Amino acid sequence: MNLTLLKNASQILTMCDSSLGIVSDSGILFNDKIIAIEKEEELESIVNSKYPDFPVAVLDAGGGVVMPGFVDSHTHLIFAGSRENEFRMRLEGKKYLEILEAGGGIISTVRATREASSELLLELGRRRLDTMLRYGTTTVEAKSGYGLDLETEIKILRVIKHLDEIHPADVIPTFMGAHAIPPEYRGRKEEYLNFLIKRVLPEVAEAGLAVFCDIFCEKGVFEVDETRHYLEKAAESGFMLKMHADEIHDLGGAVLAGELSAVSADHLGAVGDNGISALKESGTVATLLPTTLFYLMSRTYAPARKLLNEGVTVAIASDFNPGSSFGESMQMAVTAALLNMQMTPEEVLRAATRNGAKALRLEDRGELATGKLADMLILDAPNYLYFAHHFGVNQVKCTIKRGQQYWN
Repeated sequence: MNLTLLKNASQILTMCDSSLGIVSDSGILFNDKIIAIEKEEELESIVNSKYPDFPVAVLDAGGGVVMPGFVDSHTHLIFAGSRENEFRMRLEGKKYLEILEAGGGIISTVRATREASSELLLELGRRRLDTMLRYGTTTVEAKSGYGLDLETEIKILRVIKHLDEIHPADVIPTFMGAHAIPPEYRGRKEEYLNFLIKRVLPEVAEAGLAVFCDIFCEKGVFEVDETRHYLEKAAESGFMLKMHADEIHDLGGAVLAGELSAVSADHLGAVGDNGISALKESGTVATLLPTTLFYLMSRTYAPARKLLNEGVTVAIASDFNPGSSFGESMQMAVTAALLNMQMTPEEVLRAATRNGAKALRLEDRGELATGKLADMLILDAPNYLYFAHHFGVNQVKCTIKRGQQYWN
């Protein structure tokens, strides 16, 4: 057994109460899981009495804040190609449909991803996960959806599975074949959904390649009735449900997410009162994506304050993707949420950790408590408000994943 005793933390943010569960003048004893959080002299007594024959490493937090690792519960991690030319077009005022007509948008990423080898996608994914881990993300949800055909969707999901096996970060797979209509099915949306239901969902389920199933419920993509039918079939195949809901238009996506008891409804930039009530009643997590709206130069953001006031569980995530949120840092998501969503620092930090874990139905992480995974960060900050205040640099001094130290 490899034991580590973490000492000299200014604050330990346990996330174990309705605020941050701040513990001071204490340390943490851990291996791959947390053994105890106590005063440092009490921890030394525990080591001497219970583990006298085991070597114990000492990790000095250097007066920094210790908190749970970030849980990034919404990403599109695996893709090939890049879309920096669209960035210039967007700065010049071009709208999404104009970009699409010029050969850009999601379909350009689909073309590049279909052409890419599994080896290339694996290497790209590994590099991105390295960056995420360095910036404090210890658990990452990863969606397919840049294949939109059987072969490439399976290829992406197998790459996600391989990354989970070889990388320190945990990678949670989501099947999102219903991300858009592929070119070969243009004008035949119903046929494409039937293809997903009859061919792709069963193969993904049989191979055990995804935990969740997601769909883009939006005007001009998949309407509410189509989404309901698709997700009901996904649930029959054993998938837990997620939705891209009410991102641009209030179609009733959040209402449907509540009706289907989806684990999370994501984006929610246009969610209305009925949708908020449905999320509250169902316990569905509202996953908000502030860096996406920041990148898109939006003047409006998802109504986080209203969701929180109504008692909805709110998570934040990076939405890392090549077109509308090309950044791996959950620290940037924290900053964007603080400055644009009327959330308090306490609410944002819980949303990025404990509530992100809830959005993935992972009860073993997102907080620091006895028996939980030793997924922790040591921050280069004397207190959590300093961390919230300081932006534009990586404030993680050390990422600890399942008790192992990275980027120290």
